[in-house]
Amino acid sequence: MRVIYDPEPRSTAEILSPQEERLFRSRHEVIEWQGEDRDAFYAAHLPEAEAVIGQQPMDRERLDRAPKLRVIVNVETNFLPNIDYEECFRRGIHVIAPGGVFALPVAEMALGMAISLARNIHGEHAAFLRGQERWLFAGNRESELLSGSTVGIIGYGDLGRALHALLAPFRVRVQVFDPWLPEGYLRRMGLEPVPFERLMAENRFVFVMAAITTENAGMIGREALARMQQGANLLLMSRAAAADFDALAEAAAAGRIRVATDVFPVEPLPQDDPLRRVPGILFSPHRAGALTQALREIGTRMLEDLDLIERGLPPVSCRRAERETVARFRSMPVSKS
Repeated sequence: MRVIYDPEPRSTAEILSPQEERLFRSRHEVIEWQGEDRDAFYAAHLPEAEAVIGQQPMDRERLDRAPKLRVIVNVETNFLPNIDYEECFRRGIHVIAPGGVFALPVAEMALGMAISLARNIHGEHAAFLRGQERWLFAGNRESELLSGSTVGIIGYGDLGRALHALLAPFRVRVQVFDPWLPEGYLRRMGLEPVPFERLMAENRFVFVMAAITTENAGMIGREALARMQQGANLLLMSRAAAADFDALAEAAAAGRIRVATDVFPVEPLPQDDPLRRVPGILFSPHRAGALTQALREIGTRMLEDLDLIERGLPPVSCRRAERETVARFRSMPVSKS
């Protein structure tokens, strides 16, 4: 296929191994953006392009210039509001994103942070460095086991499914809130579907794994946090926009709940942000999914689906934009890897 290749903010070295890059360039006619005027570049090459790899705007005007276009691959991995999706659906142009590559790394980090919250591993480590460690039972007065406990997962997409698989050895009862999935489907997965309010109230560990949509932004607010059990554990692993951080900080500082977060309203978080000084929060600087293996899998999945589409088959390795849901996503674009 004739491919426009413009992966910024990703780089080729990040998403393709040397072997996969050779395969990509030998199998396809790759027209790579090299820093020149983008409008002129796209105007020159869209008429013959069958695929676009990148996350630049693809409005109706650009799509009209691309009569042969079959697929847009967003290697930034979010469905951004800079594409005329309706026109793509009308013409049968696939819009795909390999966002699932981050699911397992994020799930592993969520599991590790949950255990650290439950046993205060991070807190006692810091105390040890200060010479203030508490030995034996004294250091475990507020600790609890994840094994055999109760877990709530908000959002059963890529992240939620990966976490569910990792939880199997812990023999936990798992409730899920996901209004985009039927209850029967969740039950077949061995899960208990429940309303959001019940999930917040009935679990010792609550994992926020949902993508941000028009319906769930800010859902973890004061009312939701007030439903949580005393000393319960909240882990914010997907997007910062899911939570009211002022309410989160208040609940953690008061000792009502224990909180872990990998995401923040502003990233990097300013050095003078008061959130940094809130006790009861385990911080991670948005590094849960940021693994070299995950970035390289972007290229692997991209190549797999390009091959399928070239052979007249539907993509399976990346997620496809769906007419019914794509306009509801509210993900922030990635500025750098």
